[in-house]
Amino acid sequence: MEMSLPPTVLIARNLTQRVAIANTGLTILSEVSLEIKSGQSVAVIGVSGSGKSTLLGLLAGLDVPTSGEVVLFGHHLNQLDEDGRAQVRGQHVGFVFQSFQLLPSLTALENVLLPLEIRGDDDPAGKARAYLERVGLENRETHYPNQLSGGEQQRVAIARAFVTNPSILFADEPTGNLDNATGEKIIDLLFELNREQATTLVMVTHDEHLASRCERAIKLEAGRITDDYLVD
Repeated sequence: MEMSLPPTVLIARNLTQRVAIANTGLTILSEVSLEIKSGQSVAVIGVSGSGKSTLLGLLAGLDVPTSGEVVLFGHHLNQLDEDGRAQVRGQHVGFVFQSFQLLPSLTALENVLLPLEIRGDDDPAGKARAYLERVGLENRETHYPNQLSGGEQQRVAIARAFVTNPSILFADEPTGNLDNATGEKIIDLLFELNREQATTLVMVTHDEHLASRCERAIKLEAGRITDDYLVD
C-alpha cells in the first residue's frame, strides 16, 4: 500500500523584499522559493543580516513582499489586507520571539489568556492555567514580566504560543536572549510541546546545534537560499 505524503501547508514563490534607503534601494531577500509540509520542523539558518527574520515575517504574514507570494494553509497572504492576514494568523499561527514580546502590564496568566480571549475560546482561564503548569510556571500566574527571569518570560511566551493549538509555529531566535543552560531547557520544552501537538515548526537561528535538532535546514546567504537539506 502506497503511503500518502503529508500536505504542503506553506508555499513561498519568488519572494523578494527591497527597502528604500536614501536615494537607493537595498535588497534583503531575492527570489526565495520554498515549500514546507505539515508536521515538518525547519531551521532557517544564516549569519546576521542574511535575511532570516525578514523571511520569517513574510512567511507568517507579518509583512508583505515587494514581489512574489506566500500561500499559508491555502490563503494567498499577499491578496489579503492586514485584518485578513491577522485572521489567518489567529486561526493557524503561533509565535515565539527572541525578545519574548510579553505585555508588561499583564500578568503571566493574562499574557497566556490574551490570544484565547481574542479568539473567543470557552474557558480561556482554565486553558491558560493548564499551559502555565505545563511549562512549569503554575506558581507564577500573578507575576508580571519584570518579576520573571528571562527563561521564565520565554516559558510564558511558549505557553502563549501553544495554548491556541497552532497548526504552525514560527520561532525567531528563541534562545537569543538566554544563557546556554537556560536556552537548552527552553529548546527542550519547545520541541517537546511541538512533538505533542504535531505542530509544523519554522525556526530562525544562527545556532548550528539548535538547527541540528530540526528535520530540515534552509541556509540563507545575502538574501538567497544557498542550501536546503534534511538534517542527519
